[in-house]
Amino acid sequence: MLELKHIKKYYTVGATTTKAQDDVSVAFREQEFVAILGPSGSGKTTMLNIIGGLDRYDSGDLLIKGKSTKDFKDADWDAYRNNSVGFIFQSYNLISHLSIMDNVEMGMTLSGVSAAEKKRRAEDALIRVGLKEHMHKSPQQLSGGQMQRVAIARAIANDPEILLADEPTGALDSETSEEIMKLIRDLAKERLVIMVTHNPDLAKKYADRVIEFADGQIQRDSDPYAEAPQADQFKLNHTKMSYWTALKLSYNNIRTKKGRTFLTVFASSIGIISIAVVLALSNGFQKQIDKTQSEAMASMPVTISQTGTDTSSMMTGTKTKTFSKAQHITAEKSDAEKAQHTNKLSASYLDYIDQMPKKDAKNIAVTYGTGMNLIRKVGASYKTVSFSTADPDSSTMNYSAMMSASTGVGGSVYPIDRNGGQSFLKTYYKVIAGAYPKTTTDVVLVVNKDNSLDINALKNLGFTTKEGQQLKFNDLVGTKVQLVANDDYYAKLPTGTFMPKQQLDALATAPKTKTLTITGILRVKSKNSDGLLASGVAYSAALTKSVLAANRDSAIVSAQKASAANVITGQAMNVTTKNSVLTSLGGVSTPTSIQIYPTSFKLKDKVLAYLDRYNQGKAKADQVIYTDLAGTVSDMTGGLMDAITYVLVAFAAISLVTSMIMIAIITYTSVLERTKEIGVLKALGARKKDITRVFDAETFILGFGAGLFGIIVAWALTFPINSVLAGVTGLSGVAQLNPVHAIVLVIISTILTILGGHVPARMAAKKDAAIALRAE
Repeated sequence: MLELKHIKKYYTVGATTTKAQDDVSVAFREQEFVAILGPSGSGKTTMLNIIGGLDRYDSGDLLIKGKSTKDFKDADWDAYRNNSVGFIFQSYNLISHLSIMDNVEMGMTLSGVSAAEKKRRAEDALIRVGLKEHMHKSPQQLSGGQMQRVAIARAIANDPEILLADEPTGALDSETSEEIMKLIRDLAKERLVIMVTHNPDLAKKYADRVIEFADGQIQRDSDPYAEAPQADQFKLNHTKMSYWTALKLSYNNIRTKKGRTFLTVFASSIGIISIAVVLALSNGFQKQIDKTQSEAMASMPVTISQTGTDTSSMMTGTKTKTFSKAQHITAEKSDAEKAQHTNKLSASYLDYIDQMPKKDAKNIAVTYGTGMNLIRKVGASYKTVSFSTADPDSSTMNYSAMMSASTGVGGSVYPIDRNGGQSFLKTYYKVIAGAYPKTTTDVVLVVNKDNSLDINALKNLGFTTKEGQQLKFNDLVGTKVQLVANDDYYAKLPTGTFMPKQQLDALATAPKTKTLTITGILRVKSKNSDGLLASGVAYSAALTKSVLAANRDSAIVSAQKASAANVITGQAMNVTTKNSVLTSLGGVSTPTSIQIYPTSFKLKDKVLAYLDRYNQGKAKADQVIYTDLAGTVSDMTGGLMDAITYVLVAFAAISLVTSMIMIAIITYTSVLERTKEIGVLKALGARKKDITRVFDAETFILGFGAGLFGIIVAWALTFPINSVLAGVTGLSGVAQLNPVHAIVLVIISTILTILGGHVPARMAAKKDAAIALRAE
């Protein structure tokens, strides 16, 4: 039936070679129960994997009914596993997002068995293993013994000639182990059963034949068998997974992760929404821009970010008014891509900014991305709080919002008055309770014109409130929040990771702890302005600088700089994620942005001239590009509507590429999460193409869903947009979404997501089955 001839399998790591199979020769009868005993690392599981086609031997030959497997291709091994072999694993290896029936039917699905026949065989197999009353449940509803019975039913449903069991009772109690062994012994009356086990008592009690294994060799065989030479009697029936099966598997997996799926679809649809809205509004943008050129433009700060946009470079491509007569085309980058520039906000540049004449710009905000460890006494004890406006109760809160809520990042940063005082706040905001802030540790609450305040800002500060509830000014003014230094806030664990300390009361009185006080409640002065600060907490740019100074040499920052893994979660990180974590911990001294607030266009021109002088004589990479939004908007007039539309579409298209990258990451994460499922599918005979098809189907569903969702949202947005435009400009029906554009955008979304997810899908297909099955 089955014979191994001089099988060798060596593993070499460095200078060490392990002989998992050292010239093994053994034959098995068509119907017998063989138990393979041996210590861990002796090679018995490797033998089982070689017999099952999950692993390849280096030399020798494996004969199945007289047929040599030396020349087997991957597809031949897949067909062999699907039709001739059934696997029973120690950890059951059931696919959790499929029902019991679907798990048992999977091997037959790959074999192309009809739906009715699959159901009949699956029911028969489940009844045979004693699960008649449980066949319509999910794996999570079963005990360990019942899940092992499902695994056995799956193994025998396709009526294999060989049943391979790897420690089938290893995760079960003694009573359940006896039941499983009796069941396997009964199955051995009809086929060859080969079982690997560490339990000699069970092996000798139930097996017909015991083979003892050590150091890659057979040490003892209780009932040896010699296979007589025979002609090739083995036939291969190649497997194939249908697209419908791949879609079903992917849909069931996505359905079990509703929250993540929605966030993925939503995030991926943002680019589609942006482009659709831009296209719908292209005919009405010029009037909207003309209408919004108001006094508010003059108060927009000159902004210098880590990634800047050279607006002059971006506009150069739009100034050509004559048509070319050349008989060729020129390949160039888009104006938007050319305009992207990475600014080096070095210490010397900060000194240069600090030397800017104070009469040109009295207020400058240098903002850092460092988080704040905030606690506040609520009732009788302290609790962690933050300045964030992220919804603390939302189940769909994104990762950035959750980090903001937990680290204290959030709120609005107002600029420092370089002459002392609070000229910025006093110019644009009115105190309606309390007083203007006077020191770095003073913070304020910024309310809307109707005295409303972001409810999430209140909740994150520890106030118990609900929508519509009214709070007295005196209940808010004077509120104190403790700002704790990293070295006091984080405790180092024996594992080398860090975690926030639980005794918050002690942190409140730590030597380095600072007390922040809400000194006042402010509201914008002008009725025609929505203000520069968002509803919620606002604090001085000097506060973030002081937090950075206190935390950049802390123990957790030093440990994070030296570690490639997140020192809080222990998870591995790429360079981008590590920089983000270091920034939130206060370990990065590079500011995230610099905002300069001149008080008039004339002074703004002087500020820009001063900034331009820094770039003179410097290479392009060393120049610092600023954003002059007010000047840009005021210059964008006079028949440039098409250019504006193209630029906006280009920027929106960047989010499509970002979505593609995100889909690739999500697919790669799914590959990691479903590594064992990949191993199970391969053990059941799935081809590499089938595995790729499963994950391609998943990205197809996400991409199509994102495109459809984006179009629906964009279409819905045209109604309020038109309503707003009609009220502002007197124009009606400006935003109209073209159905052709909608269909094309859905197709683009689907294609981009499939392209983004195909590489991780191919990675999944190439995973080694034996290794995948051992994944946790």
